[in-house]
Amino acid sequence: MAVRDQSFDQTYDVVVVGTGSAGFATAMGALDEGLSVLMVESTDKWGGSSAMSGGGMWLPGNPLMRRDGARDTREEALTYLEACVGDAGRAADRARKEAFVDGVEDFVTTAEKHGMVFARAADYPDYYPELPGGKIGRGIEVEPLDSKRIGSWWGSLRSAIPLPAKTDDVWLLGRAWSTPSGFVRGAQLVFRALGGVVTGKRLVGIGNALATSFCKAVVVDGRVPMWLESPMDDLIVEDGKVVGVTVTREGRTLRLGATRGVMLASGGFEANVEWRRRYQGIDGAPSGNPGNLGHPIEVASRAGAALELLDDAWWGASIAQVDGEPAAFIVGERSMPFSLMVDAQGARFANESESYVDLGHHMLEHDKDGAYWLVFDARHGRRYLRMFAMDPRMTKAREQAGILVKSPTLAGLADAMGVDPVTFRDTIERFNGYARSGVDGEFGRGNSAYDRYYGDPLVHPNPNLGTIEKGPFVAYRVVIGDLGTKGGVLTDADARALREDGSVIEGLYAAGNCSASVMGRTYPGPGSTIGPAVVFGLRGARHMATRSA
Repeated sequence: MAVRDQSFDQTYDVVVVGTGSAGFATAMGALDEGLSVLMVESTDKWGGSSAMSGGGMWLPGNPLMRRDGARDTREEALTYLEACVGDAGRAADRARKEAFVDGVEDFVTTAEKHGMVFARAADYPDYYPELPGGKIGRGIEVEPLDSKRIGSWWGSLRSAIPLPAKTDDVWLLGRAWSTPSGFVRGAQLVFRALGGVVTGKRLVGIGNALATSFCKAVVVDGRVPMWLESPMDDLIVEDGKVVGVTVTREGRTLRLGATRGVMLASGGFEANVEWRRRYQGIDGAPSGNPGNLGHPIEVASRAGAALELLDDAWWGASIAQVDGEPAAFIVGERSMPFSLMVDAQGARFANESESYVDLGHHMLEHDKDGAYWLVFDARHGRRYLRMFAMDPRMTKAREQAGILVKSPTLAGLADAMGVDPVTFRDTIERFNGYARSGVDGEFGRGNSAYDRYYGDPLVHPNPNLGTIEKGPFVAYRVVIGDLGTKGGVLTDADARALREDGSVIEGLYAAGNCSASVMGRTYPGPGSTIGPAVVFGLRGARHMATRSA
């Protein structure tokens, strides 16, 4: 660990490590408080996993709900969090839950003041909407915007895709040619994209829109410097207080002073296979930022920070990797009718339509090292858009790798998958019975409003269930994937890093996936990663403004 002397190469009020949502929210808060701020990024791409994501933020009781007349109180939000998250350790204690709920309005109104424009995902339910306090429509996102507004920064945005999609587009596009509502939404997206082209704009949506909007507000308009390929090496500590960082930039080690605080907003460690094996017992199949290696978490630990939830992640099912490509995280496709998931023996083991974190946990508990398969009847392919199967080159590569198998018969499919044919036959027969009756007697698929969000309303009697009987049949090899890890630095209600004894490490803050999540071991609603990231990023900046320089 570096020791402070009397000189720094440069000094700022706030230094932010990382350029995802937590980092940008911190920088925005520092700007709002009149503080000087620097953002540093270890890779050559900015935006982090936020830029690669759906861009949604789960923010209960947000001002957009109030403007729409959608009632949601502080008490309802906290009741839901207690019912859903429960007692999940120090990171998810009552004070942190309250801080999250109480910080929602400040983030939304501050971001709007700095030019960000939001929209509600009004149809998207909480992931456990039937629990006390559960609601529909707590998620918000940035409206699609012209990425030309950030100039040359667009060229270094991680996973830059000029498509003006919104959250509900993704939901409805899955059935764009099988239901009227899906067709209408598909047409709206096409016309929105064409409108951008005609007007000379390069419109972006979902995660790209969130990152672009943050960059416009903070870097372009706020003139905050953002250094790429400038990894933090260590913290600079004096008398137990963090007073700066060392950063490698263009081959030089720079000492950067931070008079009000250092915010670690650098993401988790999902791309660090050694850590995944050590803390989670799995190599991992991440869909997040490949630059998330966990070094800032290690640095914070050396400075005395307590760590929590390192064994957990934002789990989910993913199509197995091929040719070095990242795993394809699957959400809506496994929830549509005429599909089911089986284990290495050919048996179902969970509700395929449940939230991805629950499904991931069930996969881990059921068989951490075994094979899983997502099976489709021919009608699934004809009626629904499989987001992961749009590239014919990838389809061919998956076939060659045995990740995708096909057969005109179910018996032939069982053989291709390598599962027990009798078990698989019996599984299909039971499932088809559930589909015809409309009641999943084993796992309750279709019982929740969350399940039905991704279902097909034209399929009866259950929008999530359809028989598996029309060939040819296909199956994709599925692995335990994730959107990122959720364990890291333990923090308080103001994002201050804590030691094991609960004392504060002065000058050190953490938010986003490098901090232990307030959501504990679950995922309350759409955007439960980014929602807390932006709220605690801003809360950290507000607290830094109260510290003496």
